[in-house]
Amino acid sequence: MPTVHRTRSVLAVQDLARATRYFVDVLGFTADDIHSPGWSFLSLDVLHVMLGECVDEMSAEATGNHSWFIHLIVDDVDRYHTEVHARGAEVLSAPADRAYGLREFMLRTPDGHRLVVAQTIGGGHA
Repeated sequence: MPTVHRTRSVLAVQDLARATRYFVDVLGFTADDIHSPGWSFLSLDVLHVMLGECVDEMSAEATGNHSWFIHLIVDDVDRYHTEVHARGAEVLSAPADRAYGLREFMLRTPDGHRLVVAQTIGGGHA
């Protein structure tokens, strides 16, 4: 079996410039040095995404419960929540402790992709 070196979530967006600005300016991603028309390649530490402009496709929001794209574990969920909220993120739920050992909050991108940002309670690694 080959070794996996990196993964990228591929997200369809209706307005590439708007989505790229949101991921960079609000969520704190950086642009990778990869250039291809109609695409943005972005990273936040070990999380890598490819945003592909699909103007005529259904928005992620229209898929309802199928618009979840990632569950991200960070080292300080409350600090990240404060930072992205201050920069204008649409936060769907405030950080809260869950019975399954994570403290997490949820947010939604302008295209309707939803993600969960969490921290393991008690210092473990989920």
